[in-house]
Formats: sequence, structure tokens, C-alpha cells
Amino acid sequence: MEKRFRRAVYEGGMARPGERVGVALSGGKDSVSLLYLMAELGRLRNFQVVALSVDEGIGGYREESLKCARVACSSLGVEHRVVRFKEGFGATLDEMVRMAEERKTGLDPCTYCGVMRRYLLNRVAREAGVCRVATGHNLDDEVQAILLNYLRGDLSRLLRLGPSYSPREGFVPRVKPLREIPEREVAAYALIRDLKVHLGQCPYARGMHAEVRDFLNRLESRHPNCKFGLLRTFERLKERLGGREEVMLQPCDSCGEPTPEKVCRTCELLAGLGLR
Repeated sequence: MEKRFRRAVYEGGMARPGERVGVALSGGKDSVSLLYLMAELGRLRNFQVVALSVDEGIGGYREESLKCARVACSSLGVEHRVVRFKEGFGATLDEMVRMAEERKTGLDPCTYCGVMRRYLLNRVAREAGVCRVATGHNLDDEVQAILLNYLRGDLSRLLRLGPSYSPREGFVPRVKPLREIPEREVAAYALIRDLKVHLGQCPYARGMHAEVRDFLNRLESRHPNCKFGLLRTFERLKERLGGREEVMLQPCDSCGEPTPEKVCRTCELLAGLGLR
């Protein structure tokens, strides 16, 4: 796993000597393993690592994972920055979920969480002065995203999937050093290294995403390597389609963050909850 990680970093230019690189750290097995790998490689390759965490405010869940995140940063001597939904938006995710139910928005918690977490991660990454952010997405995460976007017919988002994202004004590029490593191997690695990680499942993890995850796991158990096959086929199709769709960006009329629309999705969701 360490060899595959290093190969991904070297071949993808994900971290170079003299750079300041962020690691999205939740406290789970993927992000903690990635932090250790990046910090250790950083000492060898002379680049600096900064851990970036988002506290959505999920009662009984996020507090425990952030404890693991703090332990990892302390043991490695890594700078740790935390940004919170409550401070950034005026409400925790738990509070947003209740507001959404009262207002009957019809949107599930993952919609609010995913959009707003990416928004805050980009903001804290800019404030930390990092050149790119490494995320702990593993093979399972990637193929789930591929299938989900295919089922939803979201070609634009589908074509944006990949091991890295090109820099765009206002956005800090993301890279995925663990993209070709199965989730079970990341879990085994964290266990072998005796890393303190949070193993709890988010109470809001349900809906189509969970169904796709379970379907792919059943398929993989009966037909080994089908997840790799799905990833490789997607990469060939993406190449035939000419790569990603270019999106023209402009400052959001409400918050000033880059967006393809007049108002960014985060501000749109917050307005629907009465928080804008």
C-alpha cells in the first residue's frame, strides 16, 4: 500500500519539495492513514503537511472522530485547522436537518453535508495557504461516485471525477493518493499500524448512496476485481469523451465564492433553510 501511495503521489505530481499540502482529515481510517503517509513522505521529500478538518456538528459522531484527528496530528507534529458549520453557516448539520424537515424541502442530509463541507474545506484550504488538498477517497469511494453519477445522469459531475482536479480561480485543487486502493486494504493498513481511528458510521448515511455501496460490495464478493474493472472502464470512456466538461465560473452574488451560477449551491441551500 505504501508503494502504491508513493507511486500515485510521484506520478500525479501531488506533492513536491518546498510545497505546503493540505490533508482533509475526518478522523476515520482513510483520512488518518493518508495523514500518516503524507506526513512521513513529507519529511523525506521536504514538503509541509497541514491537516484540515470540517466539524459539521453531528451529535455523538463528529466529536469522537475529531478526537482521533487531534491524536494523529499531535503524534505527527502536524498543524491542525478545524472549521465548523456553526461558525460558517450559523447552524450545525443536525439543526439544518431539523429545519429541512420543518420546511419540507425534500432534500436529504447528505445533500446539505456534501455541498457545505466542500465549501468550507475549500475556504479553510485557501486560508491555510496550501497549494492542493489530498483527500482520503479510496477505490470503493471512487466507483460508488462513478455509479451514482451515472444513475443520476449527471454527466458534468461524472466527467470531473479523477485522481486530481485542475486548479481554477478560487478553488484549491484536490488530489486522491488512495484512489486505487480498496477500502478493506486501507482498513487493514490502519489496523496493522495500530492507528487510532474512528470506526463509527454517520447516522445520516442512508438513501441511494448506501444502496450503491452495498450493491458493489455484494458484486465484488462474488466477482473479485469488478471495482477495478469499473474504474478502468470509466477512465477509458472519459478519455474517449475528451475529459472533463469545462465550467465557466463567476463570483457568487451572495458570498463571492466561485460558482457556475449567479448564486452558489451553498447559498441556495442556506436560503432554503432561512439562513441567508
